[in-house]
Amino acid sequence: MKPALADMIAQRGPIRTVGVIGMGYVGIPSALLFADSPAFSHVFGFQRESSASGYKIAMLNRGECPLKGEEPGLEDLLKKVLAEKKFECTSDFSKISGLDAVTLSIQTPFLNKKDLLPDFSALFDGVKKVGRYLKPGMLVVLESTITPGTTTGIAREILEEESGLIAGDDFALAHAPERVMAGRLIRNIREHDRIVGGIDDASTKRAIELYAPILTRGRIIPMTATAAEVTKTAENTFRDLQIAAINELALYCEAMGVNVYDVRTGVESLKGEGITRAMLWPGAGVGGHCLTKDTYHLERGVQVLGKDQLDYPAGEPSLYVLARRINDFMPRHMFTLTKKGLERAEKNISGSKIALLGWAFLGNSDDARDPPSELFYELSLGAGAVVAVHDPRVKSVPGIIIEHDLSSVMKGADAVVVFTGHNEYRNLKPLDVKKLCGKDHPVIVDGRNLVEPDAFIGAGFVYKGIGRGDKNGHGIQGGLP
Repeated sequence: MKPALADMIAQRGPIRTVGVIGMGYVGIPSALLFADSPAFSHVFGFQRESSASGYKIAMLNRGECPLKGEEPGLEDLLKKVLAEKKFECTSDFSKISGLDAVTLSIQTPFLNKKDLLPDFSALFDGVKKVGRYLKPGMLVVLESTITPGTTTGIAREILEEESGLIAGDDFALAHAPERVMAGRLIRNIREHDRIVGGIDDASTKRAIELYAPILTRGRIIPMTATAAEVTKTAENTFRDLQIAAINELALYCEAMGVNVYDVRTGVESLKGEGITRAMLWPGAGVGGHCLTKDTYHLERGVQVLGKDQLDYPAGEPSLYVLARRINDFMPRHMFTLTKKGLERAEKNISGSKIALLGWAFLGNSDDARDPPSELFYELSLGAGAVVAVHDPRVKSVPGIIIEHDLSSVMKGADAVVVFTGHNEYRNLKPLDVKKLCGKDHPVIVDGRNLVEPDAFIGAGFVYKGIGRGDKNGHGIQGGLP
């Protein structure tokens, strides 16, 4: 008779060696924190030797972090664990066979959001590699955000097919979703509570053993694998919903001639027992790899797992999908503001030069995945504008020229459009910008509330800002109607 999984794990002993598949915004800090913990003796970071990301292997092994945004402590931690010979990045997936635990942190985009078809090809390729080298008693953890039902469904099936082993009998399987944001990766992993959901009790306990040593403030919250999948997709869906609420309010305030930031301050001021006013900030759009897709994972999950069970008003659209559409709309609104601003300056958008400030979706980050600036860029080019893109953090983007000299980007610009909240854009001086533009009435469009409207209006700019109904219709100083 085969020993129970719990007995097999006990015979194997504590987790000492760990593998992390996917060296990105989640995998790199996770691997380094595992390596830094005295609970673990060695950690491998696994990365495919691909043309797009294979360069990360050499960079990491020489102590250079591929993530170029502001990530406090990350590169220092990399150098530390390399010096201690506790971390190594490799493309040799056969090393998985000698490990106690393996985690997967691989992107999970959608092929078609309208059809709710997720693209799990990269993740499942990683799962297959794990299955190929899986040994009895090992722990496998999916950290990627996935459609509810994936861990106990197709992921489990692939692992069992590739290995010939049975999940829950021969190896432990769990979902422990990442909860990080660029710019605070190390801190988030250490301090945020960790959701851990195994396919059975033995898997959950083994996964808790893996994550407990790297938490400093956060606690472990155990649940089932499917509940963990729903938790992750729901928390991002709710954040997207909150952003959509303030973005729609910003559009309303613009229409009514009101400053949305005054309204936000007023609403948020109501505090007391039983009162919650979680007001976020409006902006030029929502980007990144998480919020732009996780609503669809949740929607697909209920369609697959809750088919014919969901009791919901007939014919009514999903509140969550509607919120997603509002946030997707904001770059279009930025385009409308830019176009209207140019018209007030007696210019046509066709032939105008637009200085687009910020390609990354998040301030002070180099994360250029699904940025809202991309739609604005395409709409502007389609309207005949000449668009110069500046970003101090993003090195390069396929098909887009990213400039790093702010002055050259703004030189001769008819409109300066702020899309990303980088610190570099917080101290733009109106007269300096105007001199670079070389126009009597250049346009400034602020998508992140970074510039002082009156200062730019006073310098002769045409100002437009998200939610600034109090300023968007201002009189133009210096001759225009």
